[in-house]
Amino acid sequence: MMRNSRPLRVLTWHVHGNYLYYLTQAPHEFHVVTRPGRPAGYAGRAGVLPWGANVHEVLTEDVASGDFDVVVYQHRSHWERDRFELLSDSQRRLPRVYIEHDPPQEAPFAQRHWVNDRGALLVHVTPFNALMWDSGRTPTRVIEHGVLVPGNARYSGQLRRGIVVVNHLRERGRRLGADVFERVRRDVPLDVVGMDAQSLGGIGEISNVELARFVSRYRFFFNPIRWTSLGLAIVEAMTVGMPIVGLATTELATVIRDGENGFVDTRVERLVERMRALIDDPALARRLGEGARRTALERYNIGRFAHDWDLALREVAA
Repeated sequence: MMRNSRPLRVLTWHVHGNYLYYLTQAPHEFHVVTRPGRPAGYAGRAGVLPWGANVHEVLTEDVASGDFDVVVYQHRSHWERDRFELLSDSQRRLPRVYIEHDPPQEAPFAQRHWVNDRGALLVHVTPFNALMWDSGRTPTRVIEHGVLVPGNARYSGQLRRGIVVVNHLRERGRRLGADVFERVRRDVPLDVVGMDAQSLGGIGEISNVELARFVSRYRFFFNPIRWTSLGLAIVEAMTVGMPIVGLATTELATVIRDGENGFVDTRVERLVERMRALIDDPALARRLGEGARRTALERYNIGRFAHDWDLALREVAA
């Protein structure tokens, strides 16, 4: 019965472009809050992603007069400010979902989430995040990532180098592993892409639609991050068949299994050894990459992700 119901009208914001694109694969109509100039958080359909016809822009001044079924918040400022400044009284009472994209930043296990609302649904994007947040009285659910990559993006591993994908790595420092990256690249050839990567001697930003193809030429994907959610770039790299090397922290420790789809460790010197082995042994890299692709297709396929979101949205709307 629920599957045959009409598509829901979902009001949301553009916080993480790739995530929003994957979210809109669910069979609903998404209305994305937009401001002139498209600043961060209000970019609408901006960028090169192939947005579907079910993604619509709604200017901030028009939100209060819109007709929606569900509101999906994705940032603290939208929950604490936009909810009161942009939405009408009746819209604030609509079924509501908050997507928490990150683990707690103020305390690793003791931070209370700001939503704390029995009438909302708090969706964590990894089981690790759900474990670490104190979600208070808010009902919670985990919906793990699902990704799409271009059909012609497949691993070649022809470059005897590793690739790191992090935005503003130098500025964001130790939490994102800037020091780990600097330590490793003294011993292993690494390139870094992302916003402001040039400040670390990196390549710079690669567009969303080109990133999977770009990284697929490298021998392995290295994740130096200490504390974060599971990056979509990691899952996309796995989907094209790349072996993953990273720190055995947060959700990545449950995703990568040594010798099956990559290597994880908390000892950087051990990871350096593993990276050198991958550079010297392309057959090993390809075998682990095939394992990574199997993991991605089983755990992070877009069909499961869209189905999980369809169920969650229909349940809160009901």
